[in-house]
Amino acid sequence: MLENALLDKGLIDTSSRREAICQILGESYDPDRWKDWRWQMRHRLCKLEHFQGLLNLASAEQRGLSIAPEKFAVAVTPHFASLLDPEDPLCPLRLQVVPREEELTVDAADMADPCGEDDDSPVPGLVHRYPDRVLLLALDTCAAYCRYCTRSRLVSQGEMYPVTRRIDAIIAYLEEHTEVRDVLISGGDPLLMSDEPLDNLLGRLRAIPHIEFVRIGSRVPSFLPQRITPELVAVLRKHRVWLSLHFCHLRELTPEVAQACDLLADGGIPLGSQTVLLKGVNDSEQALKDLFHGLLKLRVRPYYLYQCDPVVGTAHLRTSVQTGIDLISKLRGHTTGYAVPTYVIDAPGGGGKVPIQADALIAYENGKTTVRNWEGKTYTYVDPV
Repeated sequence: MLENALLDKGLIDTSSRREAICQILGESYDPDRWKDWRWQMRHRLCKLEHFQGLLNLASAEQRGLSIAPEKFAVAVTPHFASLLDPEDPLCPLRLQVVPREEELTVDAADMADPCGEDDDSPVPGLVHRYPDRVLLLALDTCAAYCRYCTRSRLVSQGEMYPVTRRIDAIIAYLEEHTEVRDVLISGGDPLLMSDEPLDNLLGRLRAIPHIEFVRIGSRVPSFLPQRITPELVAVLRKHRVWLSLHFCHLRELTPEVAQACDLLADGGIPLGSQTVLLKGVNDSEQALKDLFHGLLKLRVRPYYLYQCDPVVGTAHLRTSVQTGIDLISKLRGHTTGYAVPTYVIDAPGGGGKVPIQADALIAYENGKTTVRNWEGKTYTYVDPV
């Protein structure tokens, strides 16, 4: 349905774009190969000449592709590359994955480790900030590299040992810390692990009695929907895993993505989405509403809308906080509550996620609560005597 709509608008021509990408990569287009996630990973576009053959590059992109990879890796799956508008350098998908020369500009507020994760890492690859939750960094590889990546200091840098070399220390720490009940596995992208090692990792976590909740953060369904196979779903279902997915624009919700989400949802995997607010990508009421409505159609619940972290070289992609407040205010009350995520700032320096919204509580005194609703009208709630 979405693909047909995009074709009507002249935004994509699926078969010709895929053929063009395969030609750039020195291969002929084979629909069966295209559906193989390992083929997709082996044939990611990562060189300047790849993008020169695919896109009419703006000078800012040309310079970005020439210089930026020295700082942070560039890679785009053929699937996602086929969705990029070849003529528009401000295409919301191009802005997410094609480096621009603006990445070389360092803003005064930029930080190498904006979430302060390194300071809260008791053992390599584990972050323990909240009392009952930990972050487990499984890989330093992604299917494609977001230009606003919070962990660009780690991801794709080749400095993180494989999780198989770190897992014993991580498991020992978790077994000792019985207050931990929730493990978020991220990276990099954990769903790039093959089924067997992922199964082993999840099995070791599930064997710890006090671990109640295991979730995985992944952008694979957007960048590499071919990875979502019945075998992978069976592994996730076996270990009762929740998935926190990452989508930023409606154009990402292709038929392949819909099929991947159907496999996951039909397999009993709870699905939520985390979206980063990005200038020129989704910083309008209509763009966010279209995305969140599209996600609900795929049984993916919009969960968080993140203020873009102040990662080094990302000032050109960051909006003001007021923009985020205004956008959430325009959504709340004007669409179903399921389509309105929580707008948060991951407090720079390690303060954790802080919900941000326009003031709804006006006063609370002597058991009377005065609130402002989505229309700006005020109402009073009285506590029971």
